[in-house]
Amino acid sequence: MLKHQLGFNGEVAWRASQNLYAGVQPFRPILFDFNGVYAPQRGNIGGEFMAGIGVESVRFYQPFFTCNFVSCTDYSSSNHFLGHFGAAFRWYPYGNFFIRPEAHLYLINNNFEFSSSRATRFGVSIGYSFKPGF
Repeated sequence: MLKHQLGFNGEVAWRASQNLYAGVQPFRPILFDFNGVYAPQRGNIGGEFMAGIGVESVRFYQPFFTCNFVSCTDYSSSNHFLGHFGAAFRWYPYGNFFIRPEAHLYLINNNFEFSSSRATRFGVSIGYSFKPGF
């Protein structure tokens, strides 16, 4: 947080295990985003609202390695620009410990590999804040 209830953040989210594209090609999406954040707080309850931009990198895995002068990889990437919107609810049940459910919407530009240009992500985190409201 930079000033009062306004700040910024950056996130990286990826699928923990590979999935199958069209039932045959292993792939894994990775989402990178940078956001402006508005985080109001009232007592032991707070919210986080974020919006920003980022990149989706979809890695398609192959059964062989491709090498260059620097490294070897077993995937090829397809990268797309995206817009990101997210919201979270923070509850402080005891001191500075919090429970935080969250929801994210990604609007992916030119996402021709998939049937939709939208992706969603949901999660819950448990944590500790050094200063409530941050």
